[in-house]
Amino acid sequence: MRALLETEPDMHYVDTLPINGDLAQRAAQLWPTVVVIDTQYMVSQVLPMADALHTAIPSCSMLLLCDPSKRGMLPPRRWNGGLNFLVKDSSPTMLADAVRRLARGERVVSPMLQAASLNTDRGLSTRELEVLGLAAEGDSVKEIAGRLYLSGGTVRNYLSAIISKTGARNRLDAIRIARKQGWLR
Repeated sequence: MRALLETEPDMHYVDTLPINGDLAQRAAQLWPTVVVIDTQYMVSQVLPMADALHTAIPSCSMLLLCDPSKRGMLPPRRWNGGLNFLVKDSSPTMLADAVRRLARGERVVSPMLQAASLNTDRGLSTRELEVLGLAAEGDSVKEIAGRLYLSGGTVRNYLSAIISKTGARNRLDAIRIARKQGWLR
């Protein structure tokens, strides 16, 4: 990725950052125009990080490279955030074009990913997967509510719906089932 972007005369590669809890703070110090996220994390696990990044750098566009052959790597059906989606094995020309378009303020969503997302039956909604992903990381209801800008009652309602939809006995069982189904990593 770095080698590709550094060969483009109109692009300046800033840095490579690990995806972890302080991604938004570290990226804010660099103040990038576009962030390209190339990860094995599922989309539902990237969404909270994308929200934090968007809050820290509102003008920054984010491009998530997705592998449509893997579960959990399709864009959400309804997503209004600043996250954009491109197929992971896109050509270097297509990737560079997407970065340029994002820098101009355009949105980028691969038509192939969009179609695959609409044709996929996911047992849980994207928001439910976000909540469950944070629960799987060990976050409490209060912490999940704070990270997703929800009330504690709403988070508990999501968790109840998740438990019901997965046929789980409790939250931990729902996490186990979601991982087994490939919805969570």
